[in-house]
Amino acid sequence: MSVTVDLVIFTIRDDVLQVLLVERGNEPFAGCWALPGGYMRSNETLDGAARRELYEETGVDVGRLHLEQLRAYGDPGRDPRGRVVTVAYLALGPDLPAPVAGTDARSARWTAVASALDSGMELAFDHAVILADALEGARRRLEYTTVAAAFCVEPFTVSELRRVYEIIWGFPLDPSNFRRKVTRTEGFLEATGERRMLESGRPAALYRRGGAEALVPPLLRHFSDG
Repeated sequence: MSVTVDLVIFTIRDDVLQVLLVERGNEPFAGCWALPGGYMRSNETLDGAARRELYEETGVDVGRLHLEQLRAYGDPGRDPRGRVVTVAYLALGPDLPAPVAGTDARSARWTAVASALDSGMELAFDHAVILADALEGARRRLEYTTVAAAFCVEPFTVSELRRVYEIIWGFPLDPSNFRRKVTRTEGFLEATGERRMLESGRPAALYRRGGAEALVPPLLRHFSDG
């Protein structure tokens, strides 16, 4: 049995949630789009393999990104080469640069997540399942953790943070209600004391991510008021 790591790398570009896909250059699934990843080396940990693949596929220092293990996938028929278990990782970052294809890929590109899942695009292996799981995982993490701030370039405004939620959850949020919730949640945001002029001519307070990792109380998707 072999072990691989696959990376679901999300960023927000052009106001759209996008995922990094690579065009496979080798069989199996040559010419198909897939999540970036590769085999874990004999001297690596899982996290180490994920960090290496992340750097090779994006050229971005992993220190700039939020990286966490999503789950393992081990269905017997998921890889035609034999029994291969993959551990999927979720990586989140703000407006990541254009990707550079790795050694075994023909090309790499950012693709809207909705297009990758809903347009009939056939992803290699079980990567459509992994991508769908990662999207729901990201949505759920926004409810219970402060990870949404990983999509924002610091310092950021509350409106910019709210837009992250709207893009990933897929529906608009009430600005006043959102502001009240996030600014009252201890450790979520840390005010910089600075302001940025908006196009409206009004100054907006700037924040950075606070020290908390969990949201208490959670910011549930179905909240509407109060």
